[in-house]
Amino acid sequence: MAVQASGVFRPPCFDSVTISRQAIERVFREESGLILAGLIRLMGDFELAEDALQEAFATACDRWPAQGVPENPAAWLTTTAKRKAIDQLRRARVRADARSRTAGAEEGPNAMMESWMGSSLQDDRLRLVFTCCHPALNQKAQVALTLHTLGGLTTAEIARAFLVPPATLGQRLVRARTKIRQARIPYEVPEDPLLAERLPAVLAVLYLIFSEGYSATSGDELVRRELCAEAIRLARILVALMPGQPEVLGLTALMLLHDSRRAARTSASGEIVLLEDQDRGLWDREEIAEGTEMLKRALLMRQSGSYQLQAAIAAVHSTAPRPEQTDWAQIVGLYDALLRHQPSPVVALNRAVAVAMAEGVERGLALVDEAGRSGTMENYLYFHSARADLLRRLGRLEEARAAYRRAFELAGSTPEKTFLRRRLDALAAC
Repeated sequence: MAVQASGVFRPPCFDSVTISRQAIERVFREESGLILAGLIRLMGDFELAEDALQEAFATACDRWPAQGVPENPAAWLTTTAKRKAIDQLRRARVRADARSRTAGAEEGPNAMMESWMGSSLQDDRLRLVFTCCHPALNQKAQVALTLHTLGGLTTAEIARAFLVPPATLGQRLVRARTKIRQARIPYEVPEDPLLAERLPAVLAVLYLIFSEGYSATSGDELVRRELCAEAIRLARILVALMPGQPEVLGLTALMLLHDSRRAARTSASGEIVLLEDQDRGLWDREEIAEGTEMLKRALLMRQSGSYQLQAAIAAVHSTAPRPEQTDWAQIVGLYDALLRHQPSPVVALNRAVAVAMAEGVERGLALVDEAGRSGTMENYLYFHSARADLLRRLGRLEEARAAYRRAFELAGSTPEKTFLRRRLDALAAC
């Protein structure tokens, strides 16, 4: 089992048994976050829990090619990882007993095992989110650690989301784990008075998990459905916990409205289909209705926030019968409000694209270039792809080719690379 220096683990590759490889990769993508969350509660230590899960995957590598894939691979891995974890705890208990015979000096491996075996009905993954989002950690570390442990994202994938070098992100993860261990941060959903102070980081985590699922930064598929579903599931739990928080409703609405378009975002062969070209008959009307209703509930509370504004933008798209009937002027106005709440180059870029649709391509391109002047967008794929599209529409083909080439260099997933390659090929024929 290969482990990257950052501590990120990945299932191994099988050279000879394709079915086993596919099974373990699928289980890793879909179930590792759930298994790891339970192990962290047992072990009380992120790194020890990851070691136990890593050993379970290694055991699967040894046994599945010869014995066959279990009927329920996730359950098999969970049971194996629990055994590995308990073995580690027992070894730690023996070492602790040898050092000190003082009973009850502090919670030890026995207490942790009893806690796990008699676990409450609280959702382990929600515990994990709130643990990672403890105020003792800075917000960037909170988000990065949760994306790694719950979402199973690699250091490189998270680094792309943060627009920072992978080495910087790796150091951030190590410091966060060390802080949790040294500060003895409890693995729990806090009491109601403490929920609010962790809420911004928790919402940011859930949205980034959803975003990685909605547009995967690497791999052969554009969408990682299990991440989208997990983010929405956890958001719904938060709605039940905090029904009076408009931004919780706003984020849940935003994710539902985006997720409603998932089936139309790729063709039968897995290629990207842009919003303007999507078959709107494939959009999930039940999700649109649910998301719109949640947004209305949030707006009635009259506490405007960035997630509500983004959900409102998504709702404008979702309610347009045809692309040409999209109210782009309203979308620009919503982006104006969003910029006041959340000033950032990415929001400015999205507003610039909306302006291009509402007021003309030249005006939009000028704003795109303005958003890029800070230099923070140089390694941001969607800055270059948006700029390339506007240059193409203006007939500035050489500049468009250069922008598409830069976007292609930054693309991580196969569907994105395929889409950008086709755009480059089309320009080459002009």
